Amino acid sequence: MANDDLEARDNDKDKDKLPLTPEGMAAEWATMSDIAADDGGEQEANIDRLMNQEEIDTMLGFSIGDDGKGGRNGIQAIVDSGSVTYERLPMLEIIFERLVRLLSTSLRNLFSDNVEVTLEGIRSVRFGDYINSISLPAMLAVFKAEEWDNFGLVTIESALTYSVLDTMLGGKRGQAAARVDGRPFTSIEMSLLRRVIGVVLGDAEAAFRPLSPVNFRVDRIESNPRFVSISRPANAAIRVELRFDMEGRGGSLHLLLPYATIEPIRELLLESFMGEKLGRDPIWENHLATEVWQADVAVKCVLHECTMPLKRVMKLEIGDTLMFDARPDSVASLRCGDFIVSEGRIGRVDDKIAVQVVSPLRRSKTTMAAFDTSHLNPAS
Repeated sequence: MANDDLEARDNDKDKDKLPLTPEGMAAEWATMSDIAADDGGEQEANIDRLMNQEEIDTMLGFSIGDDGKGGRNGIQAIVDSGSVTYERLPMLEIIFERLVRLLSTSLRNLFSDNVEVTLEGIRSVRFGDYINSISLPAMLAVFKAEEWDNFGLVTIESALTYSVLDTMLGGKRGQAAARVDGRPFTSIEMSLLRRVIGVVLGDAEAAFRPLSPVNFRVDRIESNPRFVSISRPANAAIRVELRFDMEGRGGSLHLLLPYATIEPIRELLLESFMGEKLGRDPIWENHLATEVWQADVAVKCVLHECTMPLKRVMKLEIGDTLMFDARPDSVASLRCGDFIVSEGRIGRVDDKIAVQVVSPLRRSKTTMAAFDTSHLNPAS
């Protein structure tokens, strides 16, 4: 049996080595063409599955979303998911646009050269993320808002730092400022940069003055971001980026205001225009004040009052006398409804009994806020 199997295998091998007939060769070529067509279809399918450049940019988040608001998508949206989003403050944008106009004039007078100042953007960031993103060397100034009782931060990037120093020390126009790394700023450079920071903060005071007068005082100047911790790393802050261009030189300046700093004027920053009063009509307020001023009220003069048991009151009969513990010089209370408004002494003017007011009017302890609350929540 074993020999028969070996012979059968040898016969099969010999058949494979025999020359093919024309019909067999045609069948083999058809089979090979079908295989090649299948491979080509798979390659075309693989080519169709390849992404173009627009799809790659969308996946990575380099393209702007379709909503037209600059929203990110793809991987960039995942990276930016930890960013801070807070309510929009319309008045803050108006203030910093005014700051740009003021700085254009002030810096032109300081540098004796044409300086273009542009507002690059206003966005909300976390304080810790912003500190970690500062590239060294940089100049950082911590200032205090006296009226708001909190701090802010001014950051001058390295490109603007060397451009300002080169301009103020007489560098040539049209050339980029030489960057010198590996050494700290000298006293002269610190004094010049402090002067520029003073101009920026002075114009910021003028920009905020129509909304809320404030005084920005430079507390200290640092070159290491670790020494300017004015807020917790997770706290939110507003970063304002200003771009300075001076004849081919320039850089960016950042003004950082923690939300805790601007909290005292938050209601003012929510206004869409200066002096906005939502939900109030000044004409109606003036009319109401006039009518209240002209209204007549009844005032009662209570000479004396005492408290006695109900049992005694029930036993009173006609002709009984009640003794009051009051003297001629005792004061009487003047009442309007259930409220005591003042006190006075009883006297006589001609043939009429008069009351002389001896104490100032007592104002109501109920404020407008408490009055509104009591009407909004009658159950309480």
